[in-house]
Amino acid sequence: DALPISATMDRFTALRVYDEGGIDARLEPITLDQLGDGNVVIRAAYSSLNYKDALAVTGKGKILRSMPLIAGIDVAGTVVRSDDPRYQEGAEVVVTGCGLGENHDGGFSEIVRVPGDWVIPLPAGLTLREAMCLGTAGFTAGLALERLEHNGANPALGPVAVTGATGGVGSLAVDMLAKAGYSVAAVSGKRDQEAYLRELGADEVLFTDELDLGKRPLEKARWGAAVDNVGGELLTWLTRTIKPNCGIASIGLAASHELHTTVMPFILRGASLLGVNSVEVPRALRERVWQRLADELKPRHLDRIIQGEIGLAEVRDTAEALIARKTAGRYVVKIA
Repeated sequence: DALPISATMDRFTALRVYDEGGIDARLEPITLDQLGDGNVVIRAAYSSLNYKDALAVTGKGKILRSMPLIAGIDVAGTVVRSDDPRYQEGAEVVVTGCGLGENHDGGFSEIVRVPGDWVIPLPAGLTLREAMCLGTAGFTAGLALERLEHNGANPALGPVAVTGATGGVGSLAVDMLAKAGYSVAAVSGKRDQEAYLRELGADEVLFTDELDLGKRPLEKARWGAAVDNVGGELLTWLTRTIKPNCGIASIGLAASHELHTTVMPFILRGASLLGVNSVEVPRALRERVWQRLADELKPRHLDRIIQGEIGLAEVRDTAEALIARKTAGRYVVKIA
């Protein structure tokens, strides 16, 4: 049952990020009136640690639009107060993206307050914990597959390349694509993770230090689709090697935000470069992707992809390890 308001609102803990001549993320007690505006109040059960969160709490990237601000771009929990008739007290809900943990106080908090339009009812088929095993990473991977399929992707067109395959989005994309019947080529710089990637469903593992990225505008066409988490030279390589009339979902920039290519893959092979933005997503599409994540796209190896369950006090150290590329898969943040 939902806790009484008096037991949850008087004082609760959050991971708040300050800029005081340097970025400092610290746990501190706060009250409801210190949170950003919203008409739905959620008692958080779980959040998750995404690459974007790691950048925010370590100060390695300009994620937070203002400070002090509570970090955390995901949250799943139970409604304890709502002025929105769509959400009743006790309802289990999920919030990802929409500016949460970027320009609005986020999910690394025992209590979260958000606008009702950001809230998605927890789909049948998912627990609150499973929803945060997926989180923004899973939603992004699902949204990428949705966009690729809308562009015509199907398993008959050939293998799908997934770069940055050991990361959160990459791991979940490998699992989802394999479950959906695609042949997956996982691309990674981590040789010690080959067994992990094959366990998730990769048919082939390519190591970045062995790849011949080519120099010509067009190289041998290999991929029926691609999901890129890296940017830079690997994304350029994908534009050179994508098959005619197939698409590349561009998700991340872990290596570089730059892209040096030519128009030739697009005008001679009809290739499509599909941008995936998990923050600003129409509500109907957001609901549809979450329903798919609870059903046919639900990964088969969530327990394997989740590398650990941490508390709010462990977020900062784990974020440093993530930025240093010392992790694989994802971390769930247990808040309740």
